[in-house]
Amino acid sequence: MTRAFVTGIGGQDGGYLAVQLVAEGVEVHGLAHEAEPAREPPEIELHPGDLARFDDVRRLVLDLAPDEIYNLAAVSSVARSWEEPELTHAVNGEAAVRLLRVARELQERGGRSVRFVQASSAEIFGEPDRSPQDESTPLRPVNPYGTAKAHAHAAVGRARREGLHASAAILYNHESPRRPPHFVTRKIATTVAAIARGEDRRLVLGNLDVRRDWGWAPEYVDAMVRAARADIPNDYVIATGVSHSVSDFVAAAFAHVGIRDWEGLVDVDAALVRPVDAAELVGDHSKAREVLGWTPRVRFEEVVTLMVDAELSTH
Repeated sequence: MTRAFVTGIGGQDGGYLAVQLVAEGVEVHGLAHEAEPAREPPEIELHPGDLARFDDVRRLVLDLAPDEIYNLAAVSSVARSWEEPELTHAVNGEAAVRLLRVARELQERGGRSVRFVQASSAEIFGEPDRSPQDESTPLRPVNPYGTAKAHAHAAVGRARREGLHASAAILYNHESPRRPPHFVTRKIATTVAAIARGEDRRLVLGNLDVRRDWGWAPEYVDAMVRAARADIPNDYVIATGVSHSVSDFVAAAFAHVGIRDWEGLVDVDAALVRPVDAAELVGDHSKAREVLGWTPRVRFEEVVTLMVDAELSTH
């Protein structure tokens, strides 16, 4: 039986990844941070821990000796990375570098291949020199989150050159009802549903003009599994290839509940505007399609609909 070790198993992607791996018959072990308790499935074995206490993590990995390691743990909010840049560097950057070293150590001890997948991010491109971006786009991060992720991303390439089956899934924005409430997409879905029920009156947001390439989280998790199982390790942009603005997301959410004239229901709060926002980010997933056989199927409008429906169904 294949054994997998997943960090960040209590987050959006970790939850979907655990479900997929268990369904495939994989023995799943998850590093569970107390702030993000894992919810499902019950077959996973949880190990309390924190990547910031890395000596404990190293001992755990060497003891479990997994066949696959998925590093999903991160300070996942760009906004929070501005508030806690040191923590973001430690968790999103340096901890990933050290986990790669442990994977190599495990491989050398056991004499067998260890598959490693890093959840990278489109934020590593920051202010890209081309659109859409692909795997060859230079790294030009503009915020602490992107800088830390770029540090880890570069380490994946080094580990690969040193003989580790290490791949990076360069994930563009991917959403689901599992998104934490402070993410803008979940905030939009929650508030629009509340307005539709007559329980709220205003949606307060930051920059409505920011454009992102939004996809469906379970599909992006599947891409990471495909990267782990590929014959040759590599980096892959995981994206839809289509960008939309925050305004587009808002309009689609309101339209789904039958509200067309939504502008009067939305306020812009300057306090919610980030110091620096990455430029338009849209990815070219051609390599993932050709090598991994991966292509996104859930379109933008359906992502919005699924999120709003999930909020409506909770009441």
